[in-house]
Amino acid sequence: MKSYIAKIEHLSHRYTRDWAIRDINFEIPSQGILGLLGSNGAGKSTTMNILCGVINQTEGHAHIDGISVRDNPVEAKKLIGFLPQKAPLHLELTVDEYLRHCAYLRSVPQSDIKAAMDMAKAKCGITHFSNRLLSNLSGGYQQRVGIAQAIIHQPKLVVLDEPTNGLDPNQILEVRKLIKEIAEERAVILSTHILSEVQATCDNIIMIELGRVVFADTMYAFNNYIAPNSFVVTLDQPPTAMDEIRLPGITEVELIGPRMYRCRFEGSADITKTVIGHALEHGWDLKEIYLEKTSLDGVFAQLSKNAAKEV
Repeated sequence: MKSYIAKIEHLSHRYTRDWAIRDINFEIPSQGILGLLGSNGAGKSTTMNILCGVINQTEGHAHIDGISVRDNPVEAKKLIGFLPQKAPLHLELTVDEYLRHCAYLRSVPQSDIKAAMDMAKAKCGITHFSNRLLSNLSGGYQQRVGIAQAIIHQPKLVVLDEPTNGLDPNQILEVRKLIKEIAEERAVILSTHILSEVQATCDNIIMIELGRVVFADTMYAFNNYIAPNSFVVTLDQPPTAMDEIRLPGITEVELIGPRMYRCRFEGSADITKTVIGHALEHGWDLKEIYLEKTSLDGVFAQLSKNAAKEV
């Protein structure tokens, strides 16, 4: 049975008259990576700030391991590690000086601070930079230090806001690998508006759009949320007129390559069986036929459109 480290119930917040988020509900598994996806301004940061105790919600509840973030913020925050979009680094300090400061702020006992620092540095691959000034590190290694401060007190939940933002492709791959390793021991929330990030790293996904949850399921389910509505067929002996391929249920036929056609359809994907039978009957010499999966961008666009209709 799956266990959960955090629970958000009927969470709503408004800064002035308009609601930033409205009736948000989801649970966070105690292990693995949960993607918090949404366009800029969708309500992701508001949700994270409430969960991390940065702001108090207007309505609803947020609990970490059964502890109310609003009613008992100090105890709840002991269980959370947080890396905001811009890592809170003191660039004039060395890596060790900074992490020692963070361990103190996180109430790590004095006798345990060195071990906590060594653990965080080893996990994030920055041990060899212990005495290096933060200002002299590359963007990728500064981000690693930011992640190290988020795990130095060994929290049960780590919240990362746009952790690969501004990094080059190699740095992105390295940080993704690090996040996956961290998630082997605890829960991680990764907030982003970049679809490829959730696809590459996340096990489950919550999508917020216009302040409301519009999708909550596994990454696999998200990727397959919208049924395919087109297929590609290759015919060695195609008919002279493309319109002959437009069988009942097919709304559009497009030539996309030599003897290769994209067919858009309405209704069931079983239309492909009809096409196969028709091709055999008329000697079209069918070589290949396959359904086209909806892209993640397409899923995102459709869910965003659905959310706008419901507001």
